[in-house]
Amino acid sequence: MTSVFRNGRIFSPSLASDNGDNEFADGMIIENDRISYVGSLNDVEIPKDAKMIDLDNRVVVPGFIDAHVHILQYGHSLRKVNLIECTSLDQIREMIKSYAEANPSVPRILCRGWIQSSTKGVALASMLDDIDPRPIFIDSFDLHSMWCNSAALDEMKAHTAPDLPGGTIHRDENGRASGLLDESALMNLAWPFVENLYSREDKVSALDLAVSSYTAAGYTGVVDMAMDEETWSLLEEYRRDKLVPFHIAAHWLVPYTDDQQANFSFVDRAIELNAKYTDPRFTVVGIKLICDGVVDGCTAALLQPYTGKSDPVEPIWPADKLKEVVQRADKAGIQCAIHAIGDKAINQAINILAEVGTPGRRHRIEHLELTTSEDAKRLGQLGITASVQPVHSDPTLFKAWPTLVGPDRCKRAFAYKEFLDGGAPLAIGTDAPTARHFPFPNLYNATTRRSALEPETTKTVNPHFGLSLAEAATAATTGAAYARFADSWTGSLKQGLSADFLVVDMQWTPELLLEAKVSQTWYKGEMVYDAKQN
Repeated sequence: MTSVFRNGRIFSPSLASDNGDNEFADGMIIENDRISYVGSLNDVEIPKDAKMIDLDNRVVVPGFIDAHVHILQYGHSLRKVNLIECTSLDQIREMIKSYAEANPSVPRILCRGWIQSSTKGVALASMLDDIDPRPIFIDSFDLHSMWCNSAALDEMKAHTAPDLPGGTIHRDENGRASGLLDESALMNLAWPFVENLYSREDKVSALDLAVSSYTAAGYTGVVDMAMDEETWSLLEEYRRDKLVPFHIAAHWLVPYTDDQQANFSFVDRAIELNAKYTDPRFTVVGIKLICDGVVDGCTAALLQPYTGKSDPVEPIWPADKLKEVVQRADKAGIQCAIHAIGDKAINQAINILAEVGTPGRRHRIEHLELTTSEDAKRLGQLGITASVQPVHSDPTLFKAWPTLVGPDRCKRAFAYKEFLDGGAPLAIGTDAPTARHFPFPNLYNATTRRSALEPETTKTVNPHFGLSLAEAATAATTGAAYARFADSWTGSLKQGLSADFLVVDMQWTPELLLEAKVSQTWYKGEMVYDAKQN
């Protein structure tokens, strides 16, 4: 089957650079599941039996690849009470109360999107206990902490749970859990407990929601950034039973413990799975290491203390243990993805990759929210991929930063243009469900540095670090493909690559990105989403 797309704007900057034209071609031909031609249709012979598709001047871009997502958690999040628009404790309480009254039969109340600054960083069980007697679990918007009422703490047995390195079960003067769990306490206690509350049917239903939502948004690939045994097994079964119209690469989570042999066991499992799953459309490409927390929770590792604090926060992983784990993965030929948000954690990650990382492994650092200018330059010098999520730079989510780290240090936040100009490979993702998964608001944040959550405001976050639309779109497609070793077969609109793309009704300008509408999503040469039928 040959399909000819004409009368459109085909985003192909690499082709444009060759012929001195702009960033677009006017036609594209696909044969079966591959792109066979991109360029002027006047210069090519079209088969008589080809199917002609009039794009009506719409834009065609490569299928988006979410370079950093938690796909099952995203599916679950769509059924949780969304608190993202709540700006005060009273609004949070009212939102939860309304849901509780409307859903008297649910055994627990699961919420998401709590922004710490909306409660001035305070998260006590007593602030929730009189709303409803059922357990209440509230995910912070960044997924690095959870706020619980007393019933939830009791149910998890949080009062007697041990404190683990790299995280905190916040406690009262009597040593009892007071309501907040963060970092490793969240990952090792709260997440497993909540996940076990879901039946297999619940998880399959969550994946159904995630898959349909991602396809409608224009994604043809995702990179899951915290994979574990149960989720991988579920995904494998799900793909056998149902059509998943996008490719999946996974990074195996290596949770930090003091027991280095236990840490090594997770690395070895990732190595084993990488060798077993050789299909690049469903594979484990590496490991995920979380080296600090987040600025809003004051758990990101910074070179200077937070405002009002005497000591800076240290990275979660001691440097010697992190080095050994990275070296073990590197020697086996798999990729390391290192979560580092604060400048101290970023410096630690870069130092270790510089020492033991092999060129060509495409090791990557996730988030990179507050970097020194020196470390921003080192990314490109060392070939480290900068994996960023512009949605986190939204001015609405940046409000607490000046108070927490100081206005001067905020001037170094989200330095994407500096990474790119320094030669670093740039990959864009969303980190859903910590943020919305929609690609065009993500590109809006990356380019205008204005708020996609509150578009009526004119506030910006460091607009001098903004990207051009072509740079941002490339990072969300070609760059994301490169970051997961898929650029040889997808991520660009080039001859010979997989026909993974979307058709968009839009004006190609940053200021109008929030108005862009996905008309069609194509995966391996087949239309898997059509807005007219949905």
